[in-house]
Amino acid sequence: MAEPKHSAADEPMTEAEVQALADELAGFGTESSDAAELEALRAERDDYRDRFMRSLAETENARKRWEKDRREAEQYGGSKLARDMLPVFDNMKRALDAANEEQRSANAALFEGIELTMRELLNVFSKHGIEVIAPKVGDRFDPRLHQAMFEAPLPGTRAGDIIQVAAEGFLLHDRLLRPAQVGVSSAPAS
Repeated sequence: MAEPKHSAADEPMTEAEVQALADELAGFGTESSDAAELEALRAERDDYRDRFMRSLAETENARKRWEKDRREAEQYGGSKLARDMLPVFDNMKRALDAANEEQRSANAALFEGIELTMRELLNVFSKHGIEVIAPKVGDRFDPRLHQAMFEAPLPGTRAGDIIQVAAEGFLLHDRLLRPAQVGVSSAPAS
């Protein structure tokens, strides 16, 4: 502490001297309040840092969710239109399958047009990630890809073998648009 410039017997202290002495005395005992204030500031800083890190993580998670939603919308956004196009495929296939050789030769240009249209439809399906599920008679029934329309015992088959294909199924990328409709053997395994 600084020595007063004059003794008590001297003249009274000026206001500036009184203020300087008061400031000096105010500094005593404030070390604990400074430490408490510093600790409060550190706690506040840590709280703001924690909030910032959480906000940053939430923003990153939202960005990832948005990116996933965007990819799914891009891949599967046309699934309603694709489902609506499946009967077109079915009807064209039925038209081609129903014609015998005599009808085909009599109307060659018509059937060639239907076949070209069918190929183009399949190319468009392929371009947009639509894959035909075309099981064959004798394949094993897969409930993930096939829908059993009926079960019937058929000699020479095992239970669960496909014995008839009523309609092809379709996948859009990895999602099932429509299962293949099949008949399944119910004969017990021999």
